[in-house]
This record gives sequence, C-alpha cells and structure tokens, in this order.
Amino acid sequence: MRAMGGARLRWASGEGGGRLRRVSWEGGGRLRRASRLDKVRWLIVYSTDIANLLALIGLFELYVRWRAGFPAALTIAATVLLLVLVGLATRPFRIAVRGGRRPTGMLAVAGVITLLLTALAMVWAIPVWLGMLALFVRRRTILILAAGSIVVVNAYITLAVGFLIEVLLVQTVLTTLVTGGVLANLWLWRVARDAHEGQEARARLAVSEERLRFARDLNDLLGQSLADISARAGAASLTLREDPSAAAGEMFEVRDLARHTLREVRSTVQSYRAVDLDEVLASVRAVLEAADVRCVVRADTGSLTAETRTLLATVLREGATNVLKHSKAGHCTITIEDGVLEMSNDGVNGPVSDHAPDGLGGLSQRVSAAGGTLSAAPTDDGAYLLRAAVPA
Repeated sequence: MRAMGGARLRWASGEGGGRLRRVSWEGGGRLRRASRLDKVRWLIVYSTDIANLLALIGLFELYVRWRAGFPAALTIAATVLLLVLVGLATRPFRIAVRGGRRPTGMLAVAGVITLLLTALAMVWAIPVWLGMLALFVRRRTILILAAGSIVVVNAYITLAVGFLIEVLLVQTVLTTLVTGGVLANLWLWRVARDAHEGQEARARLAVSEERLRFARDLNDLLGQSLADISARAGAASLTLREDPSAAAGEMFEVRDLARHTLREVRSTVQSYRAVDLDEVLASVRAVLEAADVRCVVRADTGSLTAETRTLLATVLREGATNVLKHSKAGHCTITIEDGVLEMSNDGVNGPVSDHAPDGLGGLSQRVSAAGGTLSAAPTDDGAYLLRAAVPA
C-alpha cells in the first residue's frame, strides 16, 4: 500500500490467502486465457448437463426391474435408449447458447426415444426431452406439453397397475427441476452476455469520447495558432516586394509562433501519453492474480520522473501480457528500484523465440532511445527475467 508521504509503493502477496491452486493439467493454459464470459458460459452449460443427468436415476429403476423379473433384452434396450437420450440432451443447450438454428432432427429422434421409454413407464425420459424442446418453443407451449405429459403418463400407469402417488410426485418434481433449470440457465446466459456486451460498448464509448476530447483539444489549440500563422504569412507575401524587411519581420514572427505552437502540441500529446505507473502496477497484479498467478510486487516509484514512470509502465504491461499469453506461470515477482524494473516468472518451458518488433523488440528501441537498456531471457535457475533499466 502507499506510504503516508506518497513516495513509496509496496505490495506483497502471501503464499495462502485462500487462493485456489494453479491448474496443472494441459488445459490449464486455456482456462487461464479464457475470458470471464467464457467461464460463465462453461459454468452454465455444465450445470445444465448436470440437471439432465438426473434422468440417469432411471438406470437404477431398470436394475430393480430386472432383478424383479423384467426381461433382460428390454432392460438393455431401455438402458441404451436412456443413455443415448442423455447424450443427445447435451447438444441443444450449446446450440441455443451459440444462437444456432433449432435442431429439428435431433429433437425428433429424442422424441421417438422418449415415446419408447414412456411405453415402458420410464418417466425419467420425459423431463429431459421437454428441457431440450423448451429452448426452441414458446413458454406457453412447453407448459401445456409438461402438464399434458404428467396427466397422460399417470393415466397410463393408473390403467395399467393403479394410481401411484410416488410416480406423480417424481415426474412433477423432475419436470420442474430439469425444464425449469434449463430455461433459467438460458435466461442467465443471456443476462451475462448482455452485461458483457454492455461493458464492451461502454469501453468503446469511452475510447470514442476520449478521441473526441483529444480532437477538440487539438482544434482549440491549433485552430487560432494556424489562423494567425496563415494571416501573417499572407501579409508577408503582400509586402515582400514593396518592403522586404517588413516581410522578413513578419516571417520571423511566423517562425516564433510556429515554434510556440509546436511546444504546446508536444506538451499536450505528452500529457495524453503519460501513464500512471502505480495504477499499472495495481492493475497488473490484479490481472495476474485473477489468472491464478501468485504475484509479489515490491516497488519504489516515488523518485522517478514522469517520462521514466511512463516508460516502465509500458514495459510492465507488455511483460504481463507475455506472462499471460506465452507462459504457464504460477509465480511472478515484480521489483522496481532506482529506475530498474525486474519482472520474473517460472512459466517458461523450452526455447524462447526472438522478440516481436511490435512487442518487446519495439520497447527495447524505445528504452534505448531514452538512454536505458532492456533484456528478456531465461535465467540459470529456470525462471524468465524481463529487466528494464531507465535513467531515474
């Protein structure tokens, strides 16, 4: 945290803190690189799959029936059909999430399987099929079908073996859980997607507003100055033949005015390019921690000049991007002292390619132009060290 004098900035994260362990399996990199919206989508999709798995309780019922004398051939056939139905049930929700067209053929096949299982008094299949269908039909339609299925199935069972209250309760509860859960998850996904799109829209709007503000500032800054330069240059051209000395005086004033305008433009652009190093440190640490990279930051930034702070902040952001995109780091250490930035991580495996001209390669040229040095290479202890030394 920032000291009272505002001159020092120090962070350190502990080894524990209730944080999750880093994913070590091969797909861990994909998980870390996934956006927050991707993670929400995975959570919603897999929770829907779990709801459909409730139908597999029917396997236990088939086992009990088989032990009670139910034909083995019908037991095997019903088991296969139930497993196929549950497998098919994983597809429609993913199609709906992507905004795809209704899979009519798949729904028809699932419907036929459901009818065959219902003929065997397997009530577990109906809620799964209703959940698949609910994604692509009106809510009123699915309510009518759900209520009708409960009435028809219980009437069929009552005629066959008599009224069974437990069948009515199981079918009602399962239909509500599966169908209602699928519809609730679809609604939740749409809310999450709209919220994400709203954030992106606000970000684009903020960028557009900043560009407009910058354009207005430049217009206010250059408009009058350029008008004065044009007017004075025109006056000098009119008096050039009659009074060369007066024209020369006008041109000297045009030169001075142009230099003054150039200084103002550079000052304005420099203020726009300035980056708060402390804010970048906080942002990088938060991003790395969110990606499950344990991060320790020790930084003394109070004595650095504005140009040095901006340059180190740019290097720091590029280094954090490389950690997230090109490594499987579990630990990262960032230190800044006397204008020297060192950023090391333990996630580099194998040889390291040359730096891209628009990445660290370009930054190396900028650092060199400022009188500093930049290096990035593996160390003897197996880490990868990014080091930038800039005159403080």
